[in-house]
Amino acid sequence: MDLETLCFFDEHRNALPLYEAFLRRVLEAVPGATVRVQKTQISFGNRHMFACVSFARVRRRAELPDPYIVVTFGLARRLDASRVAVAVEPYPGRWTHHILIGNVGQIDDELMEWIREAAAFAASKR
Repeated sequence: MDLETLCFFDEHRNALPLYEAFLRRVLEAVPGATVRVQKTQISFGNRHMFACVSFARVRRRAELPDPYIVVTFGLARRLDASRVAVAVEPYPGRWTHHILIGNVGQIDDELMEWIREAAAFAASKR
């Protein structure tokens, strides 16, 4: 684990295993994906960013599991899934979805299918 990533999780050490599990699955699902650690998120990209991990508040503090991460990704459609904490359409034809992850079991095949779809959507943008 690099120092930048460890610093990102400095105040959320117990969430690091969730991120590590997600990172492994993304790198398996999207060969060649890049990872960029920023101040408020860790971004995954190809030609464009297709997903990120953050600690965005998608629920009230009392409703957040401990530990948790938020996985965010964009698709050309709105997902109709109970797992979606928040979905917004920042511009026509692009839906941003936020998924709250509270345990490693939630980093499953369904989530990875959405991540692959998000990567393909991002790669198709001009």
